Amino acid sequence: AMDDWPDRPQDLSRWILDQRSPKNSLDARRAYGAFVEQEPDAAGRLREVATLLLTNRECAFRCLMCDLWKNTLDDPTPRSAIAEQIRSALANLPQAEVIKLYNAGNFFDAGAIPREDWPEIAERVAPFERVIIESHPKMIDDRAKEFRDLLSGRLEVAIGLETVQEEVLERLNKQMTLAEFERSVRFCRDNKIDVRAFILLRPPFVGEAEGVEWCKRSIEFAFSVGVQCCAVVPTRAGNGALDQLQRQGLFEPPSLRSLEEVLTYGLSLGRGRVFVDLWNVEMFFDCPRCGPARAERLKRMNLSQAVSTQLSAVSFQLSAVSGQRSAVSCEVCA
Repeated sequence: AMDDWPDRPQDLSRWILDQRSPKNSLDARRAYGAFVEQEPDAAGRLREVATLLLTNRECAFRCLMCDLWKNTLDDPTPRSAIAEQIRSALANLPQAEVIKLYNAGNFFDAGAIPREDWPEIAERVAPFERVIIESHPKMIDDRAKEFRDLLSGRLEVAIGLETVQEEVLERLNKQMTLAEFERSVRFCRDNKIDVRAFILLRPPFVGEAEGVEWCKRSIEFAFSVGVQCCAVVPTRAGNGALDQLQRQGLFEPPSLRSLEEVLTYGLSLGRGRVFVDLWNVEMFFDCPRCGPARAERLKRMNLSQAVSTQLSAVSFQLSAVSGQRSAVSCEVCA
C-alpha cells in the first residue's frame, strides 16, 4: 500500500525489477518492430512516418509504468548494429517522409546508441525531412546539438512528461522534476530542436475522473513550456509492476470514454497537435459493439486534428432476429 511505498529510487527500482517476467530474446542487428503510419505535421498535412523500434541496451531508468524493457538487451549495444537495424528495416518498408527512431529509452545514452555510430545513423536517415528520437530530460544537453548538426532533416525529441501530478510523478520512479522537464524543452527549442511530450492517462494511484483532470493539466503544462505536440498514452497493465498494483487496488486502466474526453479537450485548446496512442486499444473496450467504431473515430481525430462527432453506424446494428439489445452495452449504444 501507499504507506510503505519505497522512498528511495534504488529501493523502488529493485521492487519494480522483482515484478518482471523474462525479456524477449532479440537479434541485436534487427529492429524488433518497424511499420509506416500516418501523422499530420504542424501544418496539418498528412505525413508518412516510418517508425522503427530499435533493439538496444535497456534504459537505466526503471519507470514504474514502462513495459518497453521487454524488448531490450542486457549488454551495451554492439557497434554499427543500430545503423544495420535502420538499413534492414527501411529496406522492407514503403517510402516515408518522417522517421521515428524509438529505442525504448534514451537516444543519447552511449550504452544504448553508441556515439561513434551517430554519423552512420545520420547517413541512413538522410532522406527523411524529420527525425524523431526519444530521451529522458537528464540526457538532453550538448549531445542533442551535436546529433542535430549531423542530420539533413529537422530533429525532434520526444520526452516523457507522464504527469504534472508531482507526488505521482515521484512514485513513477521517473527521477525527474517538472523543472527539469521544462529546462530540457527550453534547451531544445532554443537550439532549433522540436519537442513532443508523452503524457499518461490515469497512471497508478489515481482515480478515473482525477486521472482525466490531471491528464488535461499535463497537456496544458506541456504546451505552456514550449512542447509542440502531445501524445497521450493510456496506462496499461502487463509489465509486472502495474499488474501487482492492480491486484492491490492501486491501479486501473482508463476507460475509452476518458481517452475520448482527453483528446477532445486537447484538440479544443488549439495550442498544438494532440494524439492518443491507439496501440492495442481493444483492451480498453467496454462494449464489443461500439468499441471498434469509437476507436475508428479516435483514429480520425488523430489524423484530422479536429473533433469528430461522427460515429460509424456499423457497430450499432440491433440483432434483427431477436430485436433485443446486447446484454453488453454502454452509454453510447444503449
